[in-house]
Amino acid sequence: MDLFNKCFQYTAAKQAQAAGLYPYFIPLTDSEGTEVTVGDHRLIMIGSNNYLGLTTHPQVRESAIAATRQYGTSCTGSRFLNGTLELHQKLEQKLAEYVGLESALVFSTGYQTNVGTISALVGRGDVVVTDKEDHASIVDGCRLALGETRRFRHNDMAHLERILVGLAENAGRLVIVDGVFSMGGDIALLPEIVALCQQYGARLMVDDAHSVGVLGGGRGTAAHFGLTEHVDLMMGTFSKSFASLGGFIAGADDVIHYIQHNARSLIFSASMPPGNAAAALAALDVMQREPERIERVNQIGEFMRSEFRRLGFDVGNSQTPIIPIIIGHDIRTFTAWKALYEAGVYTNPVISPAVPPEMALLRTSYMATHTDAQLDQVLTIFEKVGRNLGLI
Repeated sequence: MDLFNKCFQYTAAKQAQAAGLYPYFIPLTDSEGTEVTVGDHRLIMIGSNNYLGLTTHPQVRESAIAATRQYGTSCTGSRFLNGTLELHQKLEQKLAEYVGLESALVFSTGYQTNVGTISALVGRGDVVVTDKEDHASIVDGCRLALGETRRFRHNDMAHLERILVGLAENAGRLVIVDGVFSMGGDIALLPEIVALCQQYGARLMVDDAHSVGVLGGGRGTAAHFGLTEHVDLMMGTFSKSFASLGGFIAGADDVIHYIQHNARSLIFSASMPPGNAAAALAALDVMQREPERIERVNQIGEFMRSEFRRLGFDVGNSQTPIIPIIIGHDIRTFTAWKALYEAGVYTNPVISPAVPPEMALLRTSYMATHTDAQLDQVLTIFEKVGRNLGLI
């Protein structure tokens, strides 16, 4: 049996390319945040996680440039050895203060943050309980952990309670949920989850990759519900609202200290480059100084949800600036993506196995810097494409 047979037999992507419906790995010629260029084709970008529009903010850009001039392009070592800069520690201190927890630890990516944190904490005899729609980085962190993984139906509190009731009394237990779910744009039922964790002696970790900078005045899902003191661990990423690259975990001093010395993805990876750390610090400063950006992106989310529903599109249970357009068929989703792309709107098609076939969707997401004129143009194009394809 040739190991590469699976490669030779993998034809789905090539078939989509041949049909002119392949929507992935598109190289951008230029990007100004709300608009991008592919070759000579200019599009309004509604597929980005740049929620506060800070990737082009002058302070963020200049901070990254200044740090690169001072430190160079890379630390060429892990945080554990020669790769910790004063910038990293300053960022950790500022983040902990911002989210209202004792300590924070910066990783090179958000993915590594989840993989390293979960695999460090969940050992033999422990159980990690996750929502079935949690991010892939959580799934992979659970796979690497030596403990048992149990999953509950999305936002189904009765199912979560049945799992917790059935766990062995001597098992360490960790519940992990996305604060905002990256495909549906809906929010975890955190008050109910906190109550169940307290009742059944479970620790709680919230992945706020899509929440920090958006919910709770920018401080995340726990702050949104007034529950910061009841969340044990908060994870965040810099590749979205922070306009950079990297991630962090925040929590109690002793827990962060343990993760710092046991997370393999931290210890055995090169640390976050200086420019990225400086950009994240600058973005945090802008968030605090310009709260109107957070207000604006949420206002846009509310407006677009309302307008899409008025036009007859299915946006599911979205409560945030992430708004899915649920089409429910893989090929129709690709076809809609292509028509929108050609008309000047950039979206992200999501099909099986990432979601069930009946939930195939176009993932749209919005920035504080989108103009009213751009949003009106997006809605006009969506209405035209939706009617032409029989989606509305």
